[in-house]
Amino acid sequence: MSHNAVLIERDGPIAIVTLNEPETRNALSDPVIAGLVAFLEGANADESLGCIVLTGAGESFCSGGNIKDMHEGTHEMFRGRPHDMQESYRKHIQRIPILFHNLDVPVIAAVNGTAIGAGMDLACMCDIRLASSNAKFAESFLRVGLISGDGGAWYLPRVVGYAKAIELALTCRTLNAEEAERWGVASRVVSPEALRDEALALASQVAAFPLRSVRLNKRLIRQSSQLNLADSLELAAAYQSIIQNTNDQREAVAALVQKRKPNFTGN
Repeated sequence: MSHNAVLIERDGPIAIVTLNEPETRNALSDPVIAGLVAFLEGANADESLGCIVLTGAGESFCSGGNIKDMHEGTHEMFRGRPHDMQESYRKHIQRIPILFHNLDVPVIAAVNGTAIGAGMDLACMCDIRLASSNAKFAESFLRVGLISGDGGAWYLPRVVGYAKAIELALTCRTLNAEEAERWGVASRVVSPEALRDEALALASQVAAFPLRSVRLNKRLIRQSSQLNLADSLELAAAYQSIIQNTNDQREAVAALVQKRKPNFTGN
């Protein structure tokens, strides 16, 4: 499944999702949003999908909202009555953070260049971020007099903490790749030439484990961030009992005991 604005490649259990409008630096246009939404809506149902790598075509990861659309008011998010604009945000850009939040499949952002405004927020919606040494990050909504309308106010503090999130939002400070790593935005920095291979190697490492176990691990960590300890433990016990009734979990134990490579079937 591919849209011209969003390309989907499969490498076994790994999906490589590429934002493909380099002429706008992969701004979140309607076609890009539609392509991302279409893919994300079906991701959990694809039981063969073990990991996702998200990246951008050309020299940018994602430049966020289209400044030309903002200036000219050509999109309904940027014109009309307040209620109509609010509903437009809900129907368009805000579908993306909700779908990411409900996604059990791990996502690795391979940030190949600038991740600005909603582009930085998009990177923060991913579970792991690898940054090219050319990457730059900025929570730059105040430069156009806006707030983060796409979920960044929820995601960014969970990535870098409240104080750093406030500083980034209120100063529009741009982080280069090394600063992004120090601030906790990026897990690590790699050369531009190695970024894709490093992201795929990491995705392969994740997808080599039992896929149901991978998804429930991610779901447990995500949901536990909003639970007290007792409720998190209760949820962990429930998920553990589900996983221990799968063939792949039993195969993982058997392979360790027998000192051989496991043969997972997805069951």
